[in-house]
Amino acid sequence: MNADPAILYASHLAELQRRAGAALARGGFDHLVIPSGTVHYQWFDDRDYPYAVNPQFKAWLPLLRHPGSWLAYTPGAKPKLVYMQPRDYWHVVPEAPSGEWVPHFDIVIVHTPEEALQHLPRDVARCAILGEPQGAPAGYAPNNPPAVVAYLEYHRAFKTPYEIEMMRRATRVGTRAHRAAEAAFRAGASEFDIHIAYCAAARQDACELPYNNIIAINRHGAVLHYMDLGRTPPPQARSFLIDAGASHAGYACDITRTYSADRGDEFQALVDAVDRAQQAMCDQVRAGFDYRQLHLDAHLSLATILRDFGLVRVSPEAAVATGVSSAFFPHGVGHGIGLQVHEVAGFAASEDGGAIARPDGHPYLRLTRTLASGMVVTIEPGLYFIDMLLEPLRAGPQAGSIDWKRVDAFHPFGGIRIEDDVVCTEAAPMNLTREGFANA
Repeated sequence: MNADPAILYASHLAELQRRAGAALARGGFDHLVIPSGTVHYQWFDDRDYPYAVNPQFKAWLPLLRHPGSWLAYTPGAKPKLVYMQPRDYWHVVPEAPSGEWVPHFDIVIVHTPEEALQHLPRDVARCAILGEPQGAPAGYAPNNPPAVVAYLEYHRAFKTPYEIEMMRRATRVGTRAHRAAEAAFRAGASEFDIHIAYCAAARQDACELPYNNIIAINRHGAVLHYMDLGRTPPPQARSFLIDAGASHAGYACDITRTYSADRGDEFQALVDAVDRAQQAMCDQVRAGFDYRQLHLDAHLSLATILRDFGLVRVSPEAAVATGVSSAFFPHGVGHGIGLQVHEVAGFAASEDGGAIARPDGHPYLRLTRTLASGMVVTIEPGLYFIDMLLEPLRAGPQAGSIDWKRVDAFHPFGGIRIEDDVVCTEAAPMNLTREGFANA
């Protein structure tokens, strides 16, 4: 693959124009108009929330901090960028547009929202306007036509070579920061200080990361989205679970690793078993394979580990059939990833819309589509010791299926999750995360 960003971007933009033309035809529109979004303020305060660019906008342009800008595309014409450069001495004003993407756009620099509207298509009724209604200017409120949105989001699952390269670069940042976080944990740092070490190594502030870091020591690893960040280290550090990503040009990586404080103890052996199983799951990311089946296979694989480590007394098949495995592995095996960490259209039945249902008994799976070349997905199996889920088992008819003494022995470690970002290709899958760690 040619990794020259300029060449990759030109091909990427051509594909976006092709998709936009098809989407507009389906919806019966002539123009695609996408606002970058606006700054929102907190109620009863003058503080603004961190600005988040419209994903539909950043699919076209690597502009992440430019509220008030617009993209307009009419098939057969050059895309237009209405670039907001406000006259503002309170904040840093965006510099003039620069980068390999600039020659591909007609660029108009404006200084006020009213001026921006003068450069958008005049016949608003013929525009598909994609964005949030909050803060929309009069006359150009987003209509988000379902036929247009469904088509664009369905096809967003298929990443262009440019997008995969951007995700690879995000992964380089993320794996470097993961190495720094592990080192901080082993040096005895608190969760908060590990988080700071991560941000420093990534050279990204918390609001620039694609999601809030999960930095969990000991029992905190049993909270799936633990984000409290303890300020002092625990008296004894047993385990460390970190789920943290990084961004590059608007694209995300999503990486999770788990470590035992004692590299030679039984918890580390359990981590290693989950890691081996996870790599086998990653190898299932093949064109034509149903992601729902990958999730169900993950349950059987993890139930096998539970049996091998003496945590359950029944067969893996019985543990899955009776719901015992779901108490230890309560979330989905992964999701799509790209411009958004949880990429859109994970359930899309087709480019016309519709939804593919989750398997019965698995309400938290985020992706149900059949895999195809160009899709990028996460694979993130886990085993956890969550009181809220284990207590009903202990009191219920399946209590005898579990060796509770073994559960109690692992309980102080919280849980395990291993997560990689994997590209589906026409042949063997490409694991961006393992590649990143190999070069970190």
